[in-house]
Amino acid sequence: MLSEKEFRRFAKKVRIMPSGCLVWTGSQISTGYGNLKIRNSYRLAHRVAYEHWIGPIPDGLQIDHLCRNRACVNPSHLEAVTQRVNILRGVGATAENAQKLECSNGHPYDGENTYFRPDGRGRECRACMRERNRARYAQARCRQLTAA
Repeated sequence: MLSEKEFRRFAKKVRIMPSGCLVWTGSQISTGYGNLKIRNSYRLAHRVAYEHWIGPIPDGLQIDHLCRNRACVNPSHLEAVTQRVNILRGVGATAENAQKLECSNGHPYDGENTYFRPDGRGRECRACMRERNRARYAQARCRQLTAA
């Protein structure tokens, strides 16, 4: 929770936008998140706003901007979520790939045709894996026959 003096300093660096966003106009880090110094410690502005108006951020959760504006400090635009939810709501490659319903060759990503990598780093189309393995086997077999 911010002291009265800290809150006044915080509020001076916020601009109300027509979209409803409360945009942080103070310093920002390279990724576009607002940044400020409070009690000799640098803090992200949206986290400060969440803690001031809503309360402590639960352990293991991140603050997601529902408005997708990283400079926004409007508490009604902020939600504490898991890292997975935060990433999947985003616009990065992980979120984009998670929304795909079929592979690049048009095979469906369904229960039977989807292989989830054991290292947790994605999924693959089983039909495409079979085709790739058949081609690899045929190529190896061809090399064996020509070498003999």
